[in-house]
Amino acid sequence: MSSPSPKAIQFYTAGTPNGQKVSIFLEELKAAYGLEYGFQGLSFAKNEQKEPWFLEINPNGRIPAIVDHNRNDFKVFESAAILLYLAQHYDKERRFSFDPSSDEYNEALQWIFFAHGGIGPMQGQANHFYRYAPEKIPYGIKRYQDETRRLYSVLESRLTGREYLAGPGKGTYSIVDISTWPWVLWHPWAGIESIADEFPNLEKWLRRIQERPQVAAGLNVPTPYKPPKSKEEEEEAATAGRAWIMGGGDKKD
Repeated sequence: MSSPSPKAIQFYTAGTPNGQKVSIFLEELKAAYGLEYGFQGLSFAKNEQKEPWFLEINPNGRIPAIVDHNRNDFKVFESAAILLYLAQHYDKERRFSFDPSSDEYNEALQWIFFAHGGIGPMQGQANHFYRYAPEKIPYGIKRYQDETRRLYSVLESRLTGREYLAGPGKGTYSIVDISTWPWVLWHPWAGIESIADEFPNLEKWLRRIQERPQVAAGLNVPTPYKPPKSKEEEEEAATAGRAWIMGGGDKKD
């Protein structure tokens, strides 16, 4: 846990795609503008996201959330809302966002909502049925893996002849990519082992963004990013998650 500054964003998170999208953007804003932020990791195993103090910040009891000490302790929850808030108040030069009066801004919103309402929920369900459900239900696994692949195919089409999801020409690296990228990074956890053959444009986009040092730094908040490297490690992580979910923890990531 870091020590927050009186003039800083305080960020509450865990090492999930929704948390990582915000930590990546905070690192980008830190590098571009010197924005200070502190963070606190919450333990799902201890149900810290359901404790009364955190429900004062996010009544929904989910990560991520921020408190903006620069703006009278203003609170923001929901990952897409946090990205838009940070862009509005801290991306003054529009390095990662677009002028709200422009068509590019509306286009960016469409793709952010596509990721927030489509990829996140569907891949989250694929994670659940593939990794955490107490019994293997082939229909559930196939249903949500297929839908995740369908959504990936939309991204694949969008990235034909483009480097990024929004912006003119080949696109501009922005909060649209930041909002979507961590979910695609975690595709193996949903049981989609490889995307290179099926979605080559998406694979190139994934690697292009992964090369940014701010992205690497953001992945290490609140703890170092260490995805399972073996089937044994995967099963150990899935077993821990399954025990928490089936033991009365939150039913959704």
